[in-house]
Amino acid sequence: MSQRGDDEPPTYVRVGSALLAITEDVIYVGIAVVLAVAAMALLIAAGRGMTELGGDVDTTEVVLEVLDTLLLVFIVVELLFAVRVILGKREVVAEPFLVVGIIASIKEIIVLSVEAADLIGKDEKFTHAMIEVGVLGGLVLLLAVAAILLRAKEREPEEGDAAARAPELSDATRHRPAHGDPGDA
Repeated sequence: MSQRGDDEPPTYVRVGSALLAITEDVIYVGIAVVLAVAAMALLIAAGRGMTELGGDVDTTEVVLEVLDTLLLVFIVVELLFAVRVILGKREVVAEPFLVVGIIASIKEIIVLSVEAADLIGKDEKFTHAMIEVGVLGGLVLLLAVAAILLRAKEREPEEGDAAARAPELSDATRHRPAHGDPGDA
């Protein structure tokens, strides 16, 4: 029988954990590939949409559709970034998802704002559109504050991190008289 430490997990647990980690990575890579293909397809669709400019269609509608598609590309690329961070750090990071929420909200605000121009004079529909724009604007502010707070939290040193507290410790020891110092008495 082999000797193993009390804190070391059994072999089958280590092997199972390694297999799960590989499976997780394969799934994340698959998600990344699908997101990359989707982003490229959307980008091509936006480029094709630009070819409709100058034709018989309304320029505002074409530009709005292209802008809507490009903002969707931003969302997909930000999700792709989130997957890359998850693969690199081996942990879920909230900030990319907050950015996706901000972009998605702004996308809807733009679409609703353009559509609201056609709703002027149609009291109930216009009012609902403006309320929705207001709610989405508040959501953008809330998500932005959450992202700022998250960044501030990430800059703070970890609790119990002696290296991060080293400047504090060196300041405290610099002003403390040495043992046996005449100023000690």
